[in-house]
Amino acid sequence: MSDVKQAIEQALIRAAASLGASITEAPVQAVPEGRPGDFGSPVAFALAKQLKRNPAQLAAELLDATELPAVIDRAATVGPYINFFVNPGEFVKLTVRPPADIERNGRKVVIEHTSVNPNKEAHVGHLRNIVLGDSVARILKAAGADTEVQNYIDDTGRQAAESLFAVQYFGEEYDDLEEKYDHWLGRLYVRLGRAKETDAEAIEAGVSDTMHRLERGELRSEVERVVRSQLETFWALGARYDLLVWESDVVGSGFLDRGVSILTDGGHARRPDSGKYAGALVMDVSEFLPGLEESDVVIVRADGNAMYVAKDIGYQFWKVGLFEGLKYGTFAEQPGGGTLYTSSPEGSEQVAGRQFAHADQVINVIDTRQSHPQAIVRTALALSGTPEGERAYRNSHHLAYEVVTLEGQPMSGRKGITLSIDEALAEAVSRARAVIVEKNPGITDPDSVARQVGLGALRFSMVKSEARRVIDFRWDQALSLQGDSAPYVQYAHARACSILRAAQEAGIDPANADFGRLGPLEARLAREVGRSGEVLDAAARELAPHTVAQYSLELANAFNSWYNHKDEHGKPDTQVLRAEAGLREARLQLVDSVRRTLAANLALLGISAPPVM
Repeated sequence: MSDVKQAIEQALIRAAASLGASITEAPVQAVPEGRPGDFGSPVAFALAKQLKRNPAQLAAELLDATELPAVIDRAATVGPYINFFVNPGEFVKLTVRPPADIERNGRKVVIEHTSVNPNKEAHVGHLRNIVLGDSVARILKAAGADTEVQNYIDDTGRQAAESLFAVQYFGEEYDDLEEKYDHWLGRLYVRLGRAKETDAEAIEAGVSDTMHRLERGELRSEVERVVRSQLETFWALGARYDLLVWESDVVGSGFLDRGVSILTDGGHARRPDSGKYAGALVMDVSEFLPGLEESDVVIVRADGNAMYVAKDIGYQFWKVGLFEGLKYGTFAEQPGGGTLYTSSPEGSEQVAGRQFAHADQVINVIDTRQSHPQAIVRTALALSGTPEGERAYRNSHHLAYEVVTLEGQPMSGRKGITLSIDEALAEAVSRARAVIVEKNPGITDPDSVARQVGLGALRFSMVKSEARRVIDFRWDQALSLQGDSAPYVQYAHARACSILRAAQEAGIDPANADFGRLGPLEARLAREVGRSGEVLDAAARELAPHTVAQYSLELANAFNSWYNHKDEHGKPDTQVLRAEAGLREARLQLVDSVRRTLAANLALLGISAPPVM
């Protein structure tokens, strides 16, 4: 569709020049449903300001001077607007052509997401982060970027220490093969929280000792055990990663000290001799974060302990290539293919010819509560005094999202108010299977289809809304198999597949299409199909998977409306297989383009499109 809009725009620019006006663009938009025409332009408004003329009169003169593109049958003015009517056959013929391969743009984007504490099972609050980050990575890759997905492992934090100490404190040993290790460890974490009420001092001492052992790297294998168990969940969701970055490696590689040195050498970090920050290392962020009540941000306390944001600054500096320092090894082979690498003290500076980090753009997927620390991290890039840092400042993004509540309650792993992703996925698949078997008793592989539908419903529930909106996770809404859900889109795809299968079984060859027999109804559906490229571009530019989700719903709805359309006498007038020869084949090609487009957009969200439901 963009080709058609560009052709109209260029024709309008040339027409404007013939009237003595100079414009570089002429906006062209799809005409709203119920209005005459297929595309329209308000360009006469801009020309009216330039030429000091009446916009409606200018629109009429502009139309007279416009040489219509071949795909346009006619055009007409509606007041100051110019509306264009496509030739249905030519327009559909353009639309049903398979899309060209996207050219790689050579731009490397690092996306950090998931980053779940390695101390227990992941819950549906984490699900939003995972699905949002994974979808953004898929969208950017489809739009031509080279993507690198990183998962940050906080293996020196208190949460990991508490869970590992809980094993020792309660004298437990994992031997339950029916319960995943991360779930088992999570139960001990919650128990330890309750035990603090009566034995706080001993527990605090034990946790502190465990944290020191973690910092020395003595318990890395235990943390790896948790990470591998969590990865089983993330992989089941369809998420894939390129690199695990361990906090102990970030600290051990001196990123913090190097980041501090860059800021100090650039004159943006200092140690006051007096006042409340005496002896501490502080960074003045007022130039880039004006209006703060306190513009001095403490990076390292006077006692020498680094603030958490200092680690993040060092990590961000490494992501954009301001310095090297990590070594790498292989961690696992991921389901469906693809090696997952990891930072490792015993690794190599380069593995499998890969160069990690050195990003042209960095996207950190972290909830909105971390907006202030993330703003400081980004500001540190601008204050680095380096061209690379200043460029990275412009191209670093905090993809903030609101929290997920559970049936109206804030989730708390410590209090045990959570719903694990594993439980949610199992329930989603179970519900999907029940519906599928009821509606299609003869389906040959109900378990496979149920998994695709259940997982699709779960993922879609996390991306169908704007990231800045709170999601209250409720079973009936998140796992809905109707309405604004993935199953609704999947069903439209399955319907298209069914039509195409029936045509193939009947020996009908779509190549024998007579596009000249198509009408406005097909043109309208084709216009919706043709929006796909523009939606992808917008989603990549705005880091907004919800636009893909909404477009998928709109296309599915447009297809269903076309499929069920009736004429003024109440008779179906968009039948495919029963249509006359030539028209039948043309409609089949349109149906196939709908099928292809629905599947492609679901794939951008990490959702499968089963051919049968």
